[in-house]
Amino acid sequence: MRAVQALLDLLFPPRCAFCGKVLPGRERGMCSACRRELPWLEGEEAEQTGEFFSLCVSPLRYQDQVRESIRRYKFKGLSSYAGLYGTLVARCVKDHLAGRYDLITWAPLSPERRRERGYDQAFLLAQAAAAELGDVAVETLRKARHTAAQSGLEGDESRRANVLGAYQCVEPELVAGKRVLLIDDVVTTGSTLSECARTLRTAGAREVVCASLARAR
Repeated sequence: MRAVQALLDLLFPPRCAFCGKVLPGRERGMCSACRRELPWLEGEEAEQTGEFFSLCVSPLRYQDQVRESIRRYKFKGLSSYAGLYGTLVARCVKDHLAGRYDLITWAPLSPERRRERGYDQAFLLAQAAAAELGDVAVETLRKARHTAAQSGLEGDESRRANVLGAYQCVEPELVAGKRVLLIDDVVTTGSTLSECARTLRTAGAREVVCASLARAR
């Protein structure tokens, strides 16, 4: 197995998920320079509140190399970034949300968007973060209505209207009385997380907290 990995590394040298540089030695996922210099969010800066969710935490600010990395993850087929991303989200959850949730879920794509992309990036992220936390991510939501991409809309009101009523809780009995950790890749206005949280709360969830890899604001 090590010989196979060595050959793969020779033919396809591992690169930093953020800056794209070839990783030296035993480094995996991210280079030492990015570990030092990315726009990390620390302490209270990593936290924000919102409608229908109590708290959302994010380890990174959505800008520059972070933004370009996530765009490659979502739109260029680089789903392999999910492992590294999940580790970063899990660390942030441990620091800010330990003991505050009973189950982990994600903000799902519509079936149309998932077929177009080939995978649901939020599901992969939640799965990887949950594994790092010694847990599993469970499906609680379904996107019942295909919507325009939030990234293509301007203004909080248009984003909020775009996702209003777009989600359904697939198993209300699973979330009833539970504290839910909801994971997504990026938080911009918070409209998607708020609508997902509203749906979960309506289905009986006691509380919703959230985590994302990056935050735009």
